Amino acid sequence: MLIRGPADVNPSEITPYATYLNRRHFIGRSAMAAVAAAAVPGALVACGTDSASGQVQVGPGQDRDWSKTKSEIGEELTPYEDVTGYNNFYEFGTGKGDPSRNAGTLEPRPWSIAVEGHVANPAVYDLEDFIAPHRIEERVYRLRCVEAWSMVIPWRGFPLADLIRRVEPTSRARYLEFVTLLDPRQMPGQRRRILDWPYVEGLRLDEAMNPLTLLATGLYGRDLPNQNGAPLRLVVPWKYGFKSIKSIVKIRFLEEQPLNTWQQMLPSEYGFFANVNPEVDHPRWSQARERRLGEFRRRPTLMFNGYADQVASMYTGLDLTKYF
Repeated sequence: MLIRGPADVNPSEITPYATYLNRRHFIGRSAMAAVAAAAVPGALVACGTDSASGQVQVGPGQDRDWSKTKSEIGEELTPYEDVTGYNNFYEFGTGKGDPSRNAGTLEPRPWSIAVEGHVANPAVYDLEDFIAPHRIEERVYRLRCVEAWSMVIPWRGFPLADLIRRVEPTSRARYLEFVTLLDPRQMPGQRRRILDWPYVEGLRLDEAMNPLTLLATGLYGRDLPNQNGAPLRLVVPWKYGFKSIKSIVKIRFLEEQPLNTWQQMLPSEYGFFANVNPEVDHPRWSQARERRLGEFRRRPTLMFNGYADQVASMYTGLDLTKYF
């Protein structure tokens, strides 16, 4: 199964987003016609069509080359409506559809990010000042959830390594800790003691410096939707999805390994590293296979989510059954 890195993505090879949507619109209309004729459930419904042309209306900046064909990378992108409609974001509810229904209360502007700890240049940045010095890239990555479902998503953002070099960690910095916004007014799920809020995650410094690690500001050519972690989230594609913390307000450079939220809540089920590993099962289910959203048949889970060539060397000599 071929996975391309950011340097391999050629926009001229990719189907335009509007074309992609219009294809789904055509499928949706056909499916709805079939429903009307034969009462078959499961029709796809397209949104935002022009009544005269039947074309899907694509907003400014969204007519981008995104969807790739199987012959080019071996996989298709997960549809936008699945990426934005099926999420884990307990700050807005524990159901997969809750974030898309409830995240409208989040106010992603104005936004600030504090950089603290063992760095030469600690600061509190306005979001625009935080992003401005960096070259924004577009990358297609898998996202594999610990619950054995997965997506393929076109992200927009910049390498975390760029920020790290900018703030100049000292020799004492060995780990990074990330913290999500704590505001029950904006995040109603925080009014319940589902987790110990705010949500916290962490990486080793070498993991954070890996070229694959991304601070994402958008997906599918758009700003991040609230339910996907607006306005800034982490994307670590070789780790289970809970490592890719959303709505970040603080990044701390630490000498000691931070305790992440799920590791604190259920240490027998969730470790610090959370590398995708088909050989280490979750205590309540197998990790050997996964289901890509939009597919019915499960597929084998790939070691490090298919990114072993880029990341396996960081774990040489580490017992991945113990350090899971």
